[in-house]
Amino acid sequence: MQGILLINLGSPKDLEDLSIKEYLKEFLSDDLVIDYPKFIQKVLVNLLIVPNRYKKTKEAYSQIWTDTGSPLISQTIELGKRLSKRTSLCVEVAMRYQEPSIEDALIKFSKSNISKLKVVPLYPHYAMSTSKTTQREVKRVRDRLNLKIDLEFVDSFHNANGYIDALCEIIKNKMQPQSEFLLFSYHGIPNRHLKKTDPTKKHCLQSKNCCEMESLAKPYCYKAQVIETSRLCADSLDMKSSEWGISFQSRIGPGWIEPFTDIELKKLAEKGIKNLDVVCPSFVIDNLETLEEMNLRGRETFLEAGGENFNYIPCLNQNSLWLDFLEDMVKK
Repeated sequence: MQGILLINLGSPKDLEDLSIKEYLKEFLSDDLVIDYPKFIQKVLVNLLIVPNRYKKTKEAYSQIWTDTGSPLISQTIELGKRLSKRTSLCVEVAMRYQEPSIEDALIKFSKSNISKLKVVPLYPHYAMSTSKTTQREVKRVRDRLNLKIDLEFVDSFHNANGYIDALCEIIKNKMQPQSEFLLFSYHGIPNRHLKKTDPTKKHCLQSKNCCEMESLAKPYCYKAQVIETSRLCADSLDMKSSEWGISFQSRIGPGWIEPFTDIELKKLAEKGIKNLDVVCPSFVIDNLETLEEMNLRGRETFLEAGGENFNYIPCLNQNSLWLDFLEDMVKK
């Protein structure tokens, strides 16, 4: 029998200080997230980042928390239920960090006599801090539990027709009639991650147009993939190059992919853009980065810089075309 495992990033269990700290510590202690030597990583995480950041993180989560808890978790669980109804397959949902855990999901599959498992990391674009760490952790937990389950991982789907169609549909349905500009805002990653995932070790960031060039690095290049997603959407939406742009949010420190979203929001307003639409295609489920960082803080940044109408376009969540695409993907 075959099962389907949907995996998203994760959230704290609740808004208690301990839960926030546990989540941050687990997430940031991942060697594929903060990829410094272990001693330096431990100092940064345990002595600097978590003690100084957990209160701000707690406040941010409190802005989006619902009666059912974290929107990321509740929406991903709902996605799993709908996919299970459509496919009649055994579908479980897990988070890379915290709960529901990968271990609990794998144990459930084993008890249900699932011998083949299709694992779907819910990240359209490949990155070592999302796709790679998820694959590594699922394999590690399966082997530790000594489970006889064959794993098949779904690759990034940044340019898949079904994903692009679903993304374009929600953009068209949610854009302002008076829209002047569409900003594609993606989660940022350090530039060093691009170089680390480049299998050739001589392509990424070696030229200004490296992302537009065909290369063996492209299946592992986050930046090239987000550019392609944006271009495919813009072409499908028949948008001129002057009507859309790309930026990267959620940076921590220097050396991250540019341009930065918060700076771009100011620039767009200062250039005279009054009616702005923003979409965040690196996320398929709304979460802290979309609902708080973008729809609250990003909105404030744009309006304070002189913009008049800021329209956040939600993630795919339970979009029917998105579910169609997922159904086709897991049945292959």
